[in-house]
Amino acid sequence: MTNRKTDAGNYFEDFTVGQELVHTSPRTVTEGDAALYTALYGARFAPTSGATTAEALGYDRQPMDSLLVFHVVFGKTVPEVSLNAVANLGYAAGTFQAPVYAGDTLSARSEVIGVKANRDGRTGVVYVHSVGRNQRDEVVLDYVRWVMVRKRDEASPAPETVVPELPKAVPADQLTVPFGEGSFDTTLSGSPHLWDDYEPGERIDHVDAMTIEEAEHMLATRLYHNTAKVHFNQHVEQHGRFGRRIVYGGHVISIARALSFNGLANAVSIAAINGGSHTNPTFAGDTVYAWSEVLDKLEVPGRTDVGALRVRTVATKDRACADFPYKGEDGKHLPEVVLDFDYTVLVPRR
Repeated sequence: MTNRKTDAGNYFEDFTVGQELVHTSPRTVTEGDAALYTALYGARFAPTSGATTAEALGYDRQPMDSLLVFHVVFGKTVPEVSLNAVANLGYAAGTFQAPVYAGDTLSARSEVIGVKANRDGRTGVVYVHSVGRNQRDEVVLDYVRWVMVRKRDEASPAPETVVPELPKAVPADQLTVPFGEGSFDTTLSGSPHLWDDYEPGERIDHVDAMTIEEAEHMLATRLYHNTAKVHFNQHVEQHGRFGRRIVYGGHVISIARALSFNGLANAVSIAAINGGSHTNPTFAGDTVYAWSEVLDKLEVPGRTDVGALRVRTVATKDRACADFPYKGEDGKHLPEVVLDFDYTVLVPRR
């Protein structure tokens, strides 16, 4: 029987450079979303934990977590971009440009900016530039990602390869501080360490760890409207590369960010995503650890009350991070490394 009313999603050969994608189902975020996000990850950063702290810092009211915004916008793109994905591979050039509050409605559009067939003849890599906006048409998030997508027909010809040039990092003059000038109480925030106390090259073992449960990662992924088959459909994945459902990479990012509170408690907001890759798959039952390295300290133009830290966070599974050589002699990530994430956070100054 032919079913003409359902959508099987785009396969690799359906993408062309310059193609515009309008993503469906704009999403209104609520206080319930924020509470469930806290229940899933336990993040304790001050502005997203308490309205009074957020308002004292200079927000209009308690904002949504930066990564909750990222996941919602990302999830909007999945049906058109990565429904038939094998894996999401990486990110670049991401900027958070406006705060998001309960009651805001987020929508997204994407443009295909690159395609590259893989040698296996079964898959290809698609590069997309996605922009999330609120109901006032203000940009809340702008970023690039690339994803490995299955081909519908392995015999279909390979397209001309187009790989976009992407910046290694977002410069300081493109960072947006989503709050006005206010006050910040380090006693209430959980750490005395401010922007002035960090130095490039400093490495922080976040010590704590979190084991992923099957129900948690699927609940989280549904929360973001992420419908990628690799996360839910065991009938599809039992014949795939790994034989089981893989955890949405953003779930791992949020776990690592929550763990980073122990050492980076005053990193109150994420300003940019410079780059990142999901280096190995993560599955339910894996225990995630994380460490971070301070790559750079940035002055934020026009602000003396807050600075930026470019941070690289590495997450591992089932192996603590202390004294861990995360790459082998061949320069490749070890199998225990599941995330290598380069991002910029905002930290109050003295």
